[in-house]
Amino acid sequence: MSRGRTLACVIALSAGLALAGCSSDGTPELKVSGGFMPQPVTDMAAGFLTVHNDGGQGDKLTSVTSAISDDVTIHETKDQRMRKVEAFDIPADGELDLERGGNHIMFMALKKQPKQGEKVAVELHFEKSDPITVELPVKAPTYNPTEH
Repeated sequence: MSRGRTLACVIALSAGLALAGCSSDGTPELKVSGGFMPQPVTDMAAGFLTVHNDGGQGDKLTSVTSAISDDVTIHETKDQRMRKVEAFDIPADGELDLERGGNHIMFMALKKQPKQGEKVAVELHFEKSDPITVELPVKAPTYNPTEH
């Protein structure tokens, strides 16, 4: 192989590697939508939302915090039983649905009961991604987004 051809191959290979380095590095790309909290009727409440991951790597929702309660946990519902979990997987190029009858955020010992029309700020914490703060609008106790 001649020096000119070798140099051309080296340049082409270097350019290819440089372009590959500019592409998505496979990190999670999270965004949140559809959040709401049914108006609580006791000192407990639930929160629902969807976390979308448009990135090439999965992540985990590890905790949720809010000024409305010092005891905010994440729960799953299986076989009509609710239990606290340590984390929820958010798959690469997928989503995590927190919805009525399924996985959800649980607020215990509310410091105040928010009313319909108010918003409750929550901060979502993840294994890999930076925290995301969202405001959950307080809806009617019987609100169901699939019916609206």
